Amino acid sequence: MNPRKHWAVFINNQSNKEYFIQLLLKEHTPEGFKELEGLQGVLFSKLSLYKFIDDEERHDEKTITQDTEQSLKSMSSGEQKKALLQHLLQSNPDFLILDNPFDNLDTEFQKELKKLLKTVSNKTNIIQLISRKSDLLPFITQFTSLEGKSIAFHKKPSALVESNNNTPDYSNNTVPPPLHSYPYTEETLLTLKNISVSFDGKPVLKNIHWEIKPGEFWQLAGKNGSGKTTILSMITGDNSKGYGQELYLFGRKKGTGESIWDIKEKLGYVTPSMTDKFTGHHTLEHMIISGLNDSIGLYKRPSEIQLQLAKKWLQFIEMWDNRNTYFHDLSMGQKRLIMTVRAMVKHPLLLILDEPTAGLDDKSALLFTHLVNKIAHESTTAIVFVSHRKEPGLEPQFIYELQMSDKGSIGIVTKKHSTDKNIV
Repeated sequence: MNPRKHWAVFINNQSNKEYFIQLLLKEHTPEGFKELEGLQGVLFSKLSLYKFIDDEERHDEKTITQDTEQSLKSMSSGEQKKALLQHLLQSNPDFLILDNPFDNLDTEFQKELKKLLKTVSNKTNIIQLISRKSDLLPFITQFTSLEGKSIAFHKKPSALVESNNNTPDYSNNTVPPPLHSYPYTEETLLTLKNISVSFDGKPVLKNIHWEIKPGEFWQLAGKNGSGKTTILSMITGDNSKGYGQELYLFGRKKGTGESIWDIKEKLGYVTPSMTDKFTGHHTLEHMIISGLNDSIGLYKRPSEIQLQLAKKWLQFIEMWDNRNTYFHDLSMGQKRLIMTVRAMVKHPLLLILDEPTAGLDDKSALLFTHLVNKIAHESTTAIVFVSHRKEPGLEPQFIYELQMSDKGSIGIVTKKHSTDKNIV
């Protein structure tokens, strides 16, 4: 039996991966992949996973988790991806397309998935679409890059990623000040005191204690299923588990009459899925100004002061020349920058960045982390950066790590950096 052939397709934020995937799945085999001609393939991607979750919720019928009582949506990212892979393999495909399979996975789940994929590779051709060089599967022997719609072949992967090693420099730029400052005199912004949470009798969090003070820079870490999303959803109000417990946000106990607008006014929140909400024709100027009103788009003419503020932020991230570009025409990395600026334009008391580098290539991720470091250093906004990866260059002052146990996750605080902040 001939050994299977496996490809790595390095992608960046200009790669038209949707076009490439469709060529493979619709049997219009690209040059260099002729071994796949006439064969049946399946796609392992975030979008295909979301489709199964949506179908499960719409029809109240399990498709890929029939052997468990747990719904697909309630699973951790790692369990979701493992369930999707097992479901796809049931059709015995000839080849498997992996679209950034290790995004949102902790180190332990990555090792487990790599081991499973190594077994799969013995009888199934694998095409790995990859944004981060550290995610490369060890058994890959064919190395390509996708620029727009064009495929280029390379003898080794090192030539593909060396161009991503340029460190971005914000040293000559200054974080623009807010139009208005929030009067806040409390010692802490967020307090979780003896917080415990269970779902369907399964303990998730156990006696969580965590305090965030104004201006602090935190990273929230922990394995898949450790409760990071549960904590975030209690803070934002999307999860009722926070009510009735000792959870204080912006000086008020949760559930004591605060409105969702009271929270939104002082909170900035960025997650990759938020970009899907902006489907209209929004210029970058309007995107940033909409952050002042927590709205999707603008519904009245912006003032001259607002336009000047948008200009300062676009100059800060060196995108002023793109001010009239539509948001949906940007690369993924550029969209993350704009979404972060949009959340920061009002200088919220607390900024939550939930897996903000997921799906970004190495260069864009490095650019993003340097932006976050700069904001943390030059503003009074407290930041919580949530990521499964140890992002190179990220400089949080503290790490709050959730460590799992049978009785629920406990929280451990680690001091990382203690640099003085230059408050603007």
